[in-house]
Amino acid sequence: MSRTRNFVLASFAALTSLFGVSASAQITEGVAALVNDEPITTVDVRNRMRLIIASTGLAQLDQEAMLRVQDQAIRGLIDEHLQLQAAREYEIQVSEEEIMQSLLDLAQRNNSTIEAVVAELEQSGVDVQTLRHQIESEIAWQILVNGRYGSRVRISDQQIELALERLAASASQPQFRIFEMFFEIRTAASEQETTQRIIGVMNQLQQGAAFPQLAQQFSDAPSAATGGDIGWIAASQLQPEVAQVIPQLLPVFQQNGGALSNPVRVPGGYMIIALVGARDGTTTLQYDLVQLTVPTSAVTDTTRGDLERAMNRNPVCDTLDAVAAEIDGAIVTPLGSIGADALLPQIRDSLAPLDQGENTGVIESAAGVQSIVVCDRAIGGPGVPTRDDLEGQLRGQQLSLLSRRWLRDLRRESTIEIRY
Repeated sequence: MSRTRNFVLASFAALTSLFGVSASAQITEGVAALVNDEPITTVDVRNRMRLIIASTGLAQLDQEAMLRVQDQAIRGLIDEHLQLQAAREYEIQVSEEEIMQSLLDLAQRNNSTIEAVVAELEQSGVDVQTLRHQIESEIAWQILVNGRYGSRVRISDQQIELALERLAASASQPQFRIFEMFFEIRTAASEQETTQRIIGVMNQLQQGAAFPQLAQQFSDAPSAATGGDIGWIAASQLQPEVAQVIPQLLPVFQQNGGALSNPVRVPGGYMIIALVGARDGTTTLQYDLVQLTVPTSAVTDTTRGDLERAMNRNPVCDTLDAVAAEIDGAIVTPLGSIGADALLPQIRDSLAPLDQGENTGVIESAAGVQSIVVCDRAIGGPGVPTRDDLEGQLRGQQLSLLSRRWLRDLRRESTIEIRY
């Protein structure tokens, strides 16, 4: 079947849906693709195309745009058939309750109800079974990936601490509200196909299509499930190639209230980002500190040496009273919880590399000689994730990577025939 013929069929399906005429009643069903001898029919493709068009708000599609929607529909259906075939192999079954809960989540994210979503789909000529099939494959694949890899993914305390350190480093930096779309280059031979997908999406964005809806249907990133929304983030937390475009987008954002990047080459594919918000850093590094001081009047070579030796033993906060009792004139002062931005630069710099239970060593000051012990340190401020949140995010990232690799392997190992 030629690409032109497919465009004619797709265009007819889109037009007839506008007038409430069933396209499936007008066009004889054929086979658009085979996935391990399992057929994807032309009706399946047309229904998926209508779902994409309805959910993304695409309009005034020319022949090339319609062909790109068709390609995306077939790509998505192939992946879903592979996922469901793997699920059947492992005897994974998705319950009606799970599908309905997912539909409810979808409706709530769009400030709607299941009934309203179904009505909108029917009004656009979309068979609701098309959406159900998509949801079923997503749930089955998630169960399958968690079952296969869930017990293998271990997030260590060190990984969480490293994530916290990155948050601490970016706590005072400007933050940006960003939506993303990632287009994976699956093989070296598919780069041209990926480029054409990107061109089609960029054209639709320029014509006013909503970024979140396009991300849901076209993005290969895990964030596609939330319309590409990755929330507030510092530039240092983005991929370096993406972070570099933020300064170019800021003037446009400040003028228009939003800015869209050109496609950015990143490892594994291309990224498009939409900058929709900017603010000063709202999180700070919070310390719980105790200070041990030998006042100027009591400073001698002996007391200075005693303080240095005591601090070299890394005493914890609870033992400082006992330490002070061994040093003539030493005073223990709990400083309580204090933000890094409220500290003197000299103290802040001394504390920056320290973990809980470590100290600054001996510091000279106008008050004498002193040392500060870190009883605790944490990131504070609105929207700061807990350790459990961070563990979940890191686990999700690893499972997403393993999921993409497994699906890629399934594509390579399967017999896929596209008949167009």
